[in-house]
Amino acid sequence: MDIISTLISRRQQLISALGQHLSISLIALVIAILIAMPLAFWAARHSKAAGVLLQIAGILQTIPSLALLGLLIPLVGIGTTPAVIALVIYALLPIFQNTYLGITGIDPALEEAADAFGMSRWRKLRKVELPIAAPTIIGGIRTALVLIIGTATLAALIGAGGLGSFILLGIDRNNTALIVIGAVFSALLAIILSALISWLAKRRWQWTAGLLAVLVLGVGTTQVLARVNQPETVTIAGKLGSEPDVLINMYKQLIEQDEPNIHVQLKSNFGKTTFLFNALKSGSVDIYPEFTGTVLETLVKQRTATTGHLSAAQTYTTAKKDLAQQFQMTYLRPMRYQNTYGVAVKKTFAAQHQLTTISDLRQISGQLSGGFTLEFIDRPDGYQGLKKVYGLHFPTHSFEPALRYTAINNNKVNVVDVYSTDSEIVQYKLQTLTDDKHLFPPYQGAPLMRTKFAQDHPGIVRSLNKLAGKITDEQMQQMNYAVNVRNESPAKVARQYLQQHGLLKGSD
Repeated sequence: MDIISTLISRRQQLISALGQHLSISLIALVIAILIAMPLAFWAARHSKAAGVLLQIAGILQTIPSLALLGLLIPLVGIGTTPAVIALVIYALLPIFQNTYLGITGIDPALEEAADAFGMSRWRKLRKVELPIAAPTIIGGIRTALVLIIGTATLAALIGAGGLGSFILLGIDRNNTALIVIGAVFSALLAIILSALISWLAKRRWQWTAGLLAVLVLGVGTTQVLARVNQPETVTIAGKLGSEPDVLINMYKQLIEQDEPNIHVQLKSNFGKTTFLFNALKSGSVDIYPEFTGTVLETLVKQRTATTGHLSAAQTYTTAKKDLAQQFQMTYLRPMRYQNTYGVAVKKTFAAQHQLTTISDLRQISGQLSGGFTLEFIDRPDGYQGLKKVYGLHFPTHSFEPALRYTAINNNKVNVVDVYSTDSEIVQYKLQTLTDDKHLFPPYQGAPLMRTKFAQDHPGIVRSLNKLAGKITDEQMQQMNYAVNVRNESPAKVARQYLQQHGLLKGSD
């Protein structure tokens, strides 16, 4: 019943995600066909080159998808373009290999007969080779299509949308219904399109080519028409989690209220800090909320000062100055609340071992098992800092943000990293240990944008500065709780806060 109710309530979002997924997949498939098939036809007559091309295609397919996306973002930005490029790379091998095998597997006697009739190379390909090799070629195209549709779920990590957005959101919110919807519809899409190609291939191979061309042209035309006469679009992205989702919805609502000629496009649950920062530098994203401590610890060049001993005001001032000097970026004034990193254990575990500070963990380090996000494990103000500053060494397991809470709740681990405003601290009865050696610097959220964008859009700067000094720790924790536990939409939660505090006109 939960799946059905979620399906009904999110039907418009599902239709949009299906369209995005289909668009990305078909465009990638057609481009892969246009690259792989001509290469295979050429390689069929150059056997030495064929082996090299097969090896290159095989090597490309072994590159991990997340690594490939990470490499593409600095080059081509975020969204559809890097997603399509990555999917094309993965689709090349099955199409090239099957086309090559189909052409080279033709009986030499038939080739000789075609030559005896005086057929040109193009006529022989069209009249003899393609019809005979078609079943093998279509098999490669079907394999590539299924591979593309499955891999395209990762496109949501870089703001390209698709059914992966349901899966990522489900993991983040610990919502099984969303995960099932994303996975099932992705599988159904692969099955339906694969069956359709197979059915058409039994008629004539030209039908399959024609259908793909019509679908791609239709998708492309729809996207072009959707952009006609649209107002200026500003893209705002947020990291994984309910809190960034709430913040970017506040940004959107404030901007669209004050600047009616601007359309705000949101890229929620975008991914890791480095993905977002590279997207901002490349211009694929215009604004995203970043935390002062993250700027100093991760984004700007390494500093000699210990940021954990700076005040909140000093941390922001330093971060703002470094961003302007090193990256020509503008960092607006921060909000009031502190969403600093923390280390937490179950309250029952803390009581059993008399734990109140992070230093107390050293007494039981042999009993500890950590569940941390990948980012926390690698950060100098994360697990690396716990080892250096606190002398803590214990086994760790990496999790996506929401899954680390599931792990500690199910006693798979007994210590996790948290953000101080996480609703799960209350939900799972956790105790945040005092950072008695000041490892974690202050973390205040503020909008980050390129300086040129800020200069060109002073109205947007004024709109976002309305949030400066607003939102307490308790208010942010309650908003996270509303999204994660009560399953309210981030847009609704953001609107309620803005209206209650006189920042947004109108009422629900």
